[in-house]
Amino acid sequence: MTTLQSVPALGTHPAAGSLPSRAETREQLSKATYDLLVIGGGILGISTAWHAAQSGLRVALVDAGDFAGATSSASSKLLHGGLRYLQTGAVKLVAENHFERRAVSRQVAPHLANPLTFYLPVYKGGPHGAAKLGAGVFAYSALSAFGDGVGHLLSPAKAAQDVPELRTDNLKAVAVYGDDQMNDARMALMTVRAAVDAGATVLNHAEVTGLRFTRGRVTGAELKDRTSGDEFGVTARLVLNATGPWVDHLRKMEDPNAAPSIRLSKGAHLVLKRTSPWKAALATPIDKYRITFALPWEDMLLLGTTDEEYEGDPGQVEVTEKDTAQILDEAAFSIRDQQLSRDLITYSFAGLRVLPGGPGDTSKAKRETVVTEGRGGMLSVAGGKWTTFRHIGRTVMRKLESLPGHPLGEDYESVSTLPKRLPLPGIANPNAVAHRLLVDGPAPGPRMAADTAKHLATHYGSLAFDIARMANENPELAERVHPDAPEIWAQVAYARDHEWAETADDVLRRRTTLTIRGLATDEVRDKVEKLLRR
Repeated sequence: MTTLQSVPALGTHPAAGSLPSRAETREQLSKATYDLLVIGGGILGISTAWHAAQSGLRVALVDAGDFAGATSSASSKLLHGGLRYLQTGAVKLVAENHFERRAVSRQVAPHLANPLTFYLPVYKGGPHGAAKLGAGVFAYSALSAFGDGVGHLLSPAKAAQDVPELRTDNLKAVAVYGDDQMNDARMALMTVRAAVDAGATVLNHAEVTGLRFTRGRVTGAELKDRTSGDEFGVTARLVLNATGPWVDHLRKMEDPNAAPSIRLSKGAHLVLKRTSPWKAALATPIDKYRITFALPWEDMLLLGTTDEEYEGDPGQVEVTEKDTAQILDEAAFSIRDQQLSRDLITYSFAGLRVLPGGPGDTSKAKRETVVTEGRGGMLSVAGGKWTTFRHIGRTVMRKLESLPGHPLGEDYESVSTLPKRLPLPGIANPNAVAHRLLVDGPAPGPRMAADTAKHLATHYGSLAFDIARMANENPELAERVHPDAPEIWAQVAYARDHEWAETADDVLRRRTTLTIRGLATDEVRDKVEKLLRR
């Protein structure tokens, strides 16, 4: 592993086009008056900030932690139409989800999303029969205009060739359908970058300590920079509370008597090393409503998820022994024991789904967006799902445009006139990018490894060439962060200079895959922290 002895020289003068310093950003935030202050840097707040900035509004976005630091980087990593919604008759919803899924994976971010084939095993005595599931996946693919092929049934023998760890005892048939997959943290970061490119001012690790009021209306927020301790404020014509699981906490800052508007459901996941190649994912019915996933992801296997009501501190959500046992037990319906050894687990994570308040089983609750307006005029929005993040951003903007008195003013473009499929930064064919990275390496010295080239191409798109240039200019940055992962040190420097990384976790958990691979060792963490401080 590299010693990075010459890195101080690299870090002293950040690359051209680097981000403004935190002090410069704080000063900009405190001196300007914004049209819209978005509090909460999950994908819902990020998408709204992106669309608002595209409209010509002066937008600020802040988060107490890192961008996508909570639930938005703790999803099942899927862009999907929602197969289970079909059995409730939500045909229009599935069609709308498919439309958004295809737009993101094909036009908006083809460099960050990839198609994934799903096998839905039908076992003797299972909750659904082969004929029903065969008809279901056909209808599902029809609602996607057969863009991912025709949903059909497959023989157990053929399915076992593609997924060697598939249990074939009592397996009657396998239903096949297509959806898409992503790295949620990377997708969120690219959307932040798109918002900034459109004119938004953003700052992570900036905690709201209070709200500003003018004649009873919320007109900004008081903040504390968690990295420096500096306190500052932001003034805005309208404040949007997009803090996810913390949405009611901020609503109580506006109105101590505000009634709860949401409830929370915890979804836990496990990441394991794979014991064999997987050419498809498994979606195994557990009961009439629930499915457990086994997803090949980032060269690993992602298992989950759970779905149970959560009433604790959102900041303390974690995977318990009960969660781990449940996920492994449910996975065992369709996966052989050797793939489910606890020794293979490299990481676990849990996120909180935000659901409308009310009674009933969380697993049956609709993943709809909750929008409330407080007595001080602050708009609070929570919920939704990753697949429709662009749609939610547009929906929130339409709501803001229709508010009485037009608090945003009228001198901006309506969201309805914005481009429908504006791509995220770095859009490119990832195969072409990987090829270029391999071919266009430095003339003297070693060429980039194939796994690193593929990783950069599928996590940065054409922006990977910026990282390659950094590695070419400083050979130590071309070395791997850990010998068992594709990431190189240039990505850490890039995360610092261009992606708002402030802490080791920002880099290791969300801007790279080292944590989920179980490779965020004390040695790696120490070296990352030193590079971030340069």
